[in-house]
Amino acid sequence: MAPRIADHPFQHRRIDARLQYAAVDAVSTQPTLFREMSLIRHWGWIGTNGKTMVQTFDGSAGAIDAFGRLDSTNRRRGYAAVDEKRHSLEIFRGFRLCL
Repeated sequence: MAPRIADHPFQHRRIDARLQYAAVDAVSTQPTLFREMSLIRHWGWIGTNGKTMVQTFDGSAGAIDAFGRLDSTNRRRGYAAVDEKRHSLEIFRGFRLCL
């Protein structure tokens, strides 16, 4: 799937109950007042506030390149897009996470 810039966040999740690992990475874009494009990234453990990083680019081409690099890096590390997974209940450390 080719990366695309969208107004809504694009989320990747990685859940491995065997390793007790559940993380999320969301990426969205937003135009600035100065005709630049900001790439906003939120990541962290599911159920926590996580961290946020904003990168600003002169145009949408730089944001698209960064978006593509993040997408391929996440997939290589075992993350899957939320819309590619079934929205079901997973068992993680004895708790149920709504996905």
